Amino acid sequence: MPRIAGINIPENKQIEVALTSIYGIGRSLALKILKKTNVNPMKKAKDLTEKEVSDLRKIIEENHKVEGDLKREIMGSIKRLKEIKCWRGIRHSKGLPVRGQKTRKNSRTIRKNIRRTVSSGRKAPPAPK
Repeated sequence: MPRIAGINIPENKQIEVALTSIYGIGRSLALKILKKTNVNPMKKAKDLTEKEVSDLRKIIEENHKVEGDLKREIMGSIKRLKEIKCWRGIRHSKGLPVRGQKTRKNSRTIRKNIRRTVSSGRKAPPAPK
């Protein structure tokens, strides 16, 4: 199992998809990295040679912020917004949508107000006494 940026890459997936398991790398960035290292994107992760894995590791660690560094940078940016008390910082601290979404109906996930069960909306009649 190849290990890149502190993450075990899934073996049975194509390397293009397997690289997306690293936080901060999506499909397009994975393709760019594979093009730089001259690795076939259709190759399975378990079929990579040691040289290919070391080339991938080198390019990712030198040129891209991933995993912990990226998460720290994002948290620092959010903390800065909260400290200067701008609109986005206030929305972050209140736990509301930041980017202009409506809050009347569709902001359940950000407000942690997720419906757990699906029902018809009618309450059961009270039990007789």
